[in-house]
This record gives sequence, structure tokens and C-alpha cells, in this order.
Amino acid sequence: MPAHRCQLLPAPWHGVHGVLTDSARHFGRHVHYTFGIGLLERGGQRSASGCGEVEARAGDLLAHNPGEVHDGRPLQGAPRRWWMLHLEPDQLARWGGTEAAADAIELTRPVLQDARLHEALQSLFGRLLQWHRQPSLPAAQALACDEALARCCSRLLGAHAGRAQAAAPAVGGAALETVRERLADTASAAPSLAELARLAGSSRFQLLRQFHRLHGLPPHAWLLQQRLEQARRLIRDGHGLAEAALQAGFADQSHMTRLFGRQFGYTPGAWQQAAGRRRPLQ
Repeated sequence: MPAHRCQLLPAPWHGVHGVLTDSARHFGRHVHYTFGIGLLERGGQRSASGCGEVEARAGDLLAHNPGEVHDGRPLQGAPRRWWMLHLEPDQLARWGGTEAAADAIELTRPVLQDARLHEALQSLFGRLLQWHRQPSLPAAQALACDEALARCCSRLLGAHAGRAQAAAPAVGGAALETVRERLADTASAAPSLAELARLAGSSRFQLLRQFHRLHGLPPHAWLLQQRLEQARRLIRDGHGLAEAALQAGFADQSHMTRLFGRQFGYTPGAWQQAAGRRRPLQ
């Protein structure tokens, strides 16, 4: 029997799931009633599609429309490894920020070359693996998952959908300030991207893009930087590490410690020791 391994990756959103497959198996003709977008990580395959016979090799992106008949045969019988994200049609429309009806969306090609989408998918699959291993991720990490999905869907629709997508209205400065205030509220759990979009009265991706343009960071990264800076100030002022982590909105001290070291280059413990040696104010 040909080598075959397949791992289902549940996702934190209704109507979305991922699959990681490493296989030399020949898949017969079949359909999915979801949109599919993925990346071929290793090897190559030949397949039937709505555009005829196509080949894909490592680094290419794979795509299919709901109900599109396709198959998959490994090139030269060698195993290939690929990741696929499956989305119910209404979910692709919602996360992509389009006003087009889900049944009006059609992906144009079954094999794509797109460096931006490739990078976005790699980030998303990494997030899904993390969520798969730890479903009770902190709310801030869930926001990062939301951002990754929104980027993928928006890029897919904007660059590879056959119909023009209606432009979303710009997000005003007052709305972005409301979003910023919500992110800065460390006393509350980190918001989802959907909650922030509702506050701004915009699509998820439109908010993501304009917040990044204004602040230089996407909401998730901005939130973490604010929380890390608050933790740093709390530790400086004499609070214990566990207390600082809790007050700054982290799930626990170890989570704060990992991010603190990555952000500042030194550990919270080292910062605590240094702060303890400060001269008192005269």
C-alpha cells in the first residue's frame, strides 16, 4: 500500500477546518462542498480540475471551488506533503470582507503562485497547529488566529477570485480610536477580530489593514506590545512577576515570560533584579 498519513486540524471557527496530508496515494475523482486553499510543501502532483489537467510542485498553492471535480496523483509515485484549508462558502465571503454573495465567488485557477498568500497560509497553518495542540489558547492568541484567517481570505478573494469584489468603506479615525481603547483594556479578555470589526463598523480585513496603517502593527501585535510594556512598568514598580502577568492581561506568568524575553531581550526576572537595584528618587 502507498504511504499515507492524514491529520485533521480542527479550527476555532465554525465552517472552517484544516488538513495536513503526507501521501503517495492516488485520490480518485471527488468533490468538496467547501472552498479549498492550500500549499504543496513537498513533492508534486498531477490532477484533474475545472480547468483541465494541471500539475503542481513544491511551493505552489492549490485551490478548488465547491462542487469542482478533481483528483490527485503523485508525480513519479513519490509522496507529497500538502496543507489544505477548507471553508464553507459563507465563511470565505465573511472573512474575506466581501459584499458579494457566497455563490457568486469563483476561484480562477487550481494552481497558484502567490508569495503573499503563501506566507499568509504558512502563518495560518502554524496558528492552527498551535490551537490544535492547545485549544484553550489565551484570547490574545485567538485574535492572532483571526487575523491570519482574515489575511488569507482577503488575499484569496482580492487576487484570485473571478468576480470583482465590492470595496469596503474606509474606517474612520474615531472608530479606530474606539478599537485602540478596547485593545488597551487589559482588565478585559482580549477581543476577537469580529468584535473589533463590529466596534469599527467595518469588515475584519478592512479594520486589520487600516489599524496597521495607522499604528504600524496589526491589532494582535499592538495589544501584546501594550501588555508587555504594562508588565515591565509593574515589575519596575515592585509588583511580583505573577501579579504583573495577571494585571497586564496575560494568561499566566510563563506566557508573559516567553513574550517578554522575545520583546526586550532579557527575562522578567532579570528586569526585576535590575529594578531592585535602582536608587530611590531624591
